[in-house]
Amino acid sequence: MATSDNRRELARFLRTRRERITPEQVGLPESARRRIRGLRREEVAVLAGLSPTWYTYLEQARDIRPSPEVLDSLAHVLQLTEDERQYLHQLALGHVENTFAVAPAATINSLVADLVQVAGGAPYPLYAIDYSGEVIAWNDVCRDWYTDWSKLAGIERNIVWWMLMNPEARERIVDWSDDAKDIVGRTRALSARFPHDPRVSELLTRLHAECEEFVRWWPDHDVRGQRQRSRRFRVDGQAIRSMRLVVVHPADDQHVTMAFHLPDSDDEEV
Repeated sequence: MATSDNRRELARFLRTRRERITPEQVGLPESARRRIRGLRREEVAVLAGLSPTWYTYLEQARDIRPSPEVLDSLAHVLQLTEDERQYLHQLALGHVENTFAVAPAATINSLVADLVQVAGGAPYPLYAIDYSGEVIAWNDVCRDWYTDWSKLAGIERNIVWWMLMNPEARERIVDWSDDAKDIVGRTRALSARFPHDPRVSELLTRLHAECEEFVRWWPDHDVRGQRQRSRRFRVDGQAIRSMRLVVVHPADDQHVTMAFHLPDSDDEEV
């Protein structure tokens, strides 16, 4: 919930962003008789699909509660940067529900791949996934602990699909059932964040059609977030190693997750 100070700052912020946008930038004709700088309040309101009165209340710091969708519509009209859009959400809602990549996905993926290679020199696996679970970068060690991701493509390179559907997962993950249930819970959280994303929808549709365990566990409605946790591996078919998974996100794209593996306190080599 926005405080009175935040509402006042929101009002000032909207005015300054409105004043820097020219009519030409949003497809409106320029008039020689226009005496104000930037756009009028009613112009912003109409372009954003709002009533002029309601938008005026925002600029007057009234105690009203815009939805995230309304804020994103205003951000589009005012041509806000991603940093400015998040600031708008923070002022109006007290939090940011969704973040978007600042750089193009191809650039982010290239940077993540470079980072994985530089940071992945330790004898432990390191991989990165995108928002849908697709593995987009990995170090060479992953081949011995997980799989050779370079030989997989499409949905088979998705970490959720691999964990639930690839026989290698059951062989290499010692406590496979626990890890698989955890990833199903994280997939439920994912489905709420991206309900209309085609890649997420395809993943859910195929798991419902092809994975017996997924069909059995999904109705439990367990929800899990990305948290630090332990995972035990069967390496080289016999040695059992316990790793602590720690996830981090690049600042430029919170939808990319890098999974570091650190030796657990009870790591044992059998």
